[in-house]
Amino acid sequence: MATKIRLQRHGKKGKPFYHVVVADARSPRDGKFIERLGSYNPNTNPATIILDFEKSLDWMNKGAQPTDTARAILSYKGVLYKKHLQGGVKKGAFDEAKAEELFAAWTEGKDAQIEGKKSGLAKSKDDAKKAALAAEAKKKEEKAAAIAAKNAPVAEETATEEAEEAADAAENTEETEG
Repeated sequence: MATKIRLQRHGKKGKPFYHVVVADARSPRDGKFIERLGSYNPNTNPATIILDFEKSLDWMNKGAQPTDTARAILSYKGVLYKKHLQGGVKKGAFDEAKAEELFAAWTEGKDAQIEGKKSGLAKSKDDAKKAALAAEAKKKEEKAAAIAAKNAPVAEETATEEAEEAADAAENTEETEG
């Protein structure tokens, strides 16, 4: 029986969520499967991948063929690299201890890369929030200045109009008296 490691789609329209499963190649996409290996959520940034490493490696060693997306997920988690290192041990290129050392170094580098991306995203989000608050404060100041400017000339105009009316009234009273 030909087995495939592939994704089963779940979730609502526009918000996909996938289960990583091992299934017979002849079964439908969301149909019968042999074993569930994990899940993949592309809606988060970075994408959330939960994978049973040992089961995945075991199925890869048994000959299960991953689909393109499943291969990318397995590669991201290091299953393909671990399989590659085990092949090198079988061929005698290096011993098991060296393979574990190489895999541990790769895992540390990958974890650092993921943490860097998460911290970069958090930093950019904070920067965007600060910029938005600064823009909002500037706009608020401009609005307050515009309102103050609008109200201030009105007060000056009414004062000058009152002074003009008072002068006109004084002239009128002088003309009527004279």
